[in-house]
Amino acid sequence: MSPLPAAHPPADMAIYHLPTGTYETRAALAVRGGSFRDKRQFAASAILVRHPDGDLLIDAGFGADVAAHIKLLPAFVRAPYRAGRTVQEQLDAAGYSRDRLAGVLLTHSHWDHSSGLDSLRGTPLWMNADEQRYAAKDPDGKVFRLVSRGYDIREYAFPDGPYLEFESSYDVHGDGSVVIVHAGGHTEGSVIVFVTVPAGRRYAFIGDLTWQIDGIRRRAERPWLMSKLADSDPGQVRRDLDRMIALDGLMQIVPAHDLGSYDGIPLLVPEGAGRSR
Repeated sequence: MSPLPAAHPPADMAIYHLPTGTYETRAALAVRGGSFRDKRQFAASAILVRHPDGDLLIDAGFGADVAAHIKLLPAFVRAPYRAGRTVQEQLDAAGYSRDRLAGVLLTHSHWDHSSGLDSLRGTPLWMNADEQRYAAKDPDGKVFRLVSRGYDIREYAFPDGPYLEFESSYDVHGDGSVVIVHAGGHTEGSVIVFVTVPAGRRYAFIGDLTWQIDGIRRRAERPWLMSKLADSDPGQVRRDLDRMIALDGLMQIVPAHDLGSYDGIPLLVPEGAGRSR
């Protein structure tokens, strides 16, 4: 592995965690070798990246109409869930002006990453061409197609060459602080977002490359059947997972649905009580 690429984040850059709720999944369905007795609380969250050249939200979490969104899912994937404050409610509580937001950057278009778009209209939606094509044809993409109606889509590409063994990348601000790489295995346009903050701490927001940190620490992939159902290209997932395993210890790796992986990232506002369903 080559040395970590240079990054020069501005002094007033910062990141914040916006948790919007959780849903329950058996470990046996989440990681290979998991137990049916082990219940995992899958996080549905967003990350706010503040940068003087424009802020970004990574994913959108649960929306105001999450109950209706879940009813659009196939019955076998619905699960007990607990909804907290939406991203929009947390931004309002923090006194944050959405005029600062350059866009919502989805790691991919699945419902538990896009539901919160229902209350963020007026902000551009950042998607690459591969994920736009995938989202248009995904049999389970009803939620995304509903909540993304009327959005201004900012299509981005990956013009900046290799990054940490990934073949193509996009350095959003040109300073190495926010770098998006194409990791199209879970969905065709899935991405990983690498973020470096002024103190030098680095993060990798890996979306659903693995659902739980076990995929990194124990090399525990998704169960075979779940991989066949959930991943567009299981082989690509495996290759990208190996790339991220090699980076463990050099940065904080954050699978989108692993609650503990967000530890140490400050909340934008104190977390409010959730609503069980």
